[in-house]
Amino acid sequence: MLKFYGYKKCSTCRKAEKFFEQANIAYKFIDITENPPVVDELAAMAKLSAIPLKKFFNTSGIQYRELKIKAQLPQLTELEVLALLAGNGRLIKRPLITDGQKVSVGFNQELFAETWTGN
Repeated sequence: MLKFYGYKKCSTCRKAEKFFEQANIAYKFIDITENPPVVDELAAMAKLSAIPLKKFFNTSGIQYRELKIKAQLPQLTELEVLALLAGNGRLIKRPLITDGQKVSVGFNQELFAETWTGN
């Protein structure tokens, strides 16, 4: 079953949920602000997705700007970046979805259809 890391008040997450419901795809919703993925899960997702770790950040989020993450990233190791993301779910781009084989970050209708329905 898909793990759907999201936030109920996030409009992008609601769009993704609607997509899954219309496609009849079951998922387990996990509140990313209360239960963000741990370092090992994030590392595995990054490896599976081939998406650069910096793309896992919610760059439009308040905390990203307040904590000046953009300025910090070049000096951080991969482990430090993973720890930062795992320690604060609000820093992670939503929704973050995985089935253990594939991963998607954010919501894009075409990519979702390709990744999660094979269309």
